[in-house]
This record gives sequence, C-alpha cells and structure tokens, in this order.
Amino acid sequence: MTIHTLISPVTGDAFAEVELAGPVETDAAIERAHAAFASWRQVAPGERARLLRAFAAVVDEHLEELAQLEVRNAGHTIGNARWEAGNVRDVLNYYSATPERLFGRQIPVPGGVDITFREPLGVVGVIVPWNFPMPIAGWGFAPALAAGNTVVLKPAELTPLTAMRLGELAVVAGIPEGVFTVLPGAGNVVGERFVTHPLVRKVCFTGSTAVGKRIMAGCADQVKRVTLELGGKNSNIIFADADIAAAAAAAPYGVFDNAGQDCCARSRILVQRSAYDEFMSLLEPAVRGIKVMDPSHEQAEMGPLISAAHRDKVQSYVDGANVVIRGEAPDLGGFWLPAMVAEAASVDEPAWQDEVFGPLVSVMTFEDEDEAVALANRTDYGLSGSIFTTDLGRALRVALGVESGNLSVNSNSAVRYWTPFGGFKQSGLGRELGPDAPDGFTEVKNVFFSH
Repeated sequence: MTIHTLISPVTGDAFAEVELAGPVETDAAIERAHAAFASWRQVAPGERARLLRAFAAVVDEHLEELAQLEVRNAGHTIGNARWEAGNVRDVLNYYSATPERLFGRQIPVPGGVDITFREPLGVVGVIVPWNFPMPIAGWGFAPALAAGNTVVLKPAELTPLTAMRLGELAVVAGIPEGVFTVLPGAGNVVGERFVTHPLVRKVCFTGSTAVGKRIMAGCADQVKRVTLELGGKNSNIIFADADIAAAAAAAPYGVFDNAGQDCCARSRILVQRSAYDEFMSLLEPAVRGIKVMDPSHEQAEMGPLISAAHRDKVQSYVDGANVVIRGEAPDLGGFWLPAMVAEAASVDEPAWQDEVFGPLVSVMTFEDEDEAVALANRTDYGLSGSIFTTDLGRALRVALGVESGNLSVNSNSAVRYWTPFGGFKQSGLGRELGPDAPDGFTEVKNVFFSH
C-alpha cells in the first residue's frame, strides 16, 4: 500500500493520511467479495431487507458525523452535507423494499408454463467521484446489495473519508464480511482492476466522459455490464412568459451549488431576447447574494473548489470569458473562486461549450422555441436542464425537443431517488435510482416447464 495525503479545500492544509490499496489488496478484496456472494445471494429476502434497513438506521445515527466529515474532506457546505448523508439513509431505506419485490414473470406460452427469475450478477465494482462522495456511493451500492450482489467500492482519492466510514457502519449494522467493501486507491490501480478482473461482473462509474469511454472499452473485452454517469453541459432555458423574478432568483442555485462542481449544473442560461435585460438586472443581486464562506458555517451556500489544480483549470475558463457579474469569495488559504456570470458571444467559446465544473455560468439570448432547443442541443452532452415558462404546451414541446435525460420545468431540481437518473449522448449509459435500478444489477433467467 501507498500513503496518500488529504488536503483541505477550505484552507489548503494537509489534515489526514489514507492508505491506498495496490494490486494485491485489490485482488484480495474482489476475491473476498466473490466468496461472500454465494451466501449473500441466499439470504432470505426479508432478512436482506432487514439488514439494509439496519444499515440505514446506523447511517441516520451517524448523520452529523458523516456530514462534518464531508465538510472537512470535500469542502461541502454543512447544509448540503447533511442532505447528502440523509440521502444515503433514504436510498438504503428505499431499496430495502427490493429483496421482497424482485419479481420475475409468468409468460403465456403453448405447451407448458414459462417463468422468469431475476438473479444477481455477482461482484459489482462501484467507482465514485469526488464531487458527491456520499450520495453517488449510495446510488450504486444500495440497489446492488438489495438485488443480492456483493460490492467493492472505490472512492475518489481526494475524498475517501465518508465512504470509508460508511464501510465501517455497514459492519456495525450487521452486513456480513465481504459483502460491502470500501477500497481507497488510485483509479489506474483499483478502478482498472474492476474493469479487468473476471470476477467483477459489473462496473458502475461516475466521472468524466473521457475516463468513462476507456472503462466502457475495457469492459467490452469481457462483455461486462457497465453503467456510466458522465459529464454534462446543461441549459437553463428561460422564456419571456416565465416568472422572470423567480427564474432569476433560482438560477444561481442551479449552477453554483457545490461551487458548480456538479454534472447537473445549469452552466448555460438561455434567455429569450425580449426578457434579457430584465432577467440580467435581477440576476446580478441574486448572484452577489450567494453566501460564499467557510462551509462549516450554518449560513454557507457555496464553498471552495476541490483542489488547487481544479481551481486553476476553472480559472483558465474565466480568463477567456466576458465576465459581467462577479461575487465575492473569502481568503482562507484554500481553493476559492467567487460566483461569476459571463455573457457568451459565440457558441464556440470554451466556457459555453466545455463542462467547466466550477462557479462560472454563461448567458446567451435566443429568439424562439426552435432556436432555444437548437442551442440547448448543440453539445455532445445530454444530462440535465431546466425550462422556465407559464405555457404548458411550450413546456411539453421544449422538453420533448431537448436531448437530455432529466429535465425540470420551473425548477432546477435534477435528482430524486424515486425517479430514474441518467444521460443522453455522451453523458452516460444506463440509469440509476428510481424503481427500476435494481434490475440493472440482475440477469433474467427464463425457465420453461413442459406439460
């Protein structure tokens, strides 16, 4: 194993060290998970459901501890971190219903009876990004465990602490040894081994599109299942008939949450030309009003970026943009940038075209529905987006026209654990969350009984 030093995004100071697994430890963890699979899949549905509810209860008992750990490690605001820990609890409770409802079907056929079974895949490798370490971990391991699989989870090198604690809490809750393993390590070691190890039957990856493409190509060699939640360049489309004041007040929270480090961030704002001046006049005080401060403060609404390297990357987009609104950021020694708005003159500008993944939003005008849809779709991504209008027919037309997996009308919400989440085009493959997510962790077996 090697030692990795964790750096506080808030202050820039080192604050902890973590042992990273190497190839030997990774193979051993996968083999333990494979050995545990035989008994875990045989656990009675009601008992597996009880264990998942127990896991959720233990997470709930440690919710504040997990939230404070995320503030320290990832720089999330304390309000967001509490929601994120609560989301892990809620997702575990939601999928605790799965074991007793993982139904097959009886299919009418001539000459006998035909039935289907849903059977678990085996070992699932879950690769979690640094931007939302807790909830995205839960979106992978909760339905996978519920469907009878065992899980080895690799947190991001920058933000491993909450995942490691969740692994400990699973043991406290009574999840058997080897069923859920958290394995900190480098992507090119642990993540790569998930792809190449034949005992891993599915890989769930959330991260960049470039890395997702490599994972998908590697999984093809073994015809290995894969779910990919990748990048996004999402549009917030505001029509002149909308409640402009409400749209302007909501827009900053659609992009600056988690300092813009969100694949669902609405980092393009498209405003109908006739409403542009009014919208921008209302947007400025809303942006300047974002409380950018030490994320441990109860009032904090935006914290720092995750690292110096990432801050510098985001700054390179800022340097090339026409920034017309700029908020404030504290000088605490960490990796801070203010909330910023740029006017985009061209669809070819890097800040308009690329996933910036930081607190910079670009604004552009459009004339009519057709142009709004065309501008929103002019990207390789298709993950999320918003439409603000009071015309129900327009909302439906535009929603059907925008190539995106998740859209909100008169809202910037993107994720609800009750509903499916995933992207079009190069934003990903497959769906997480919602009632059907456990099916993605099963094989369908068909059995025919002759009369």
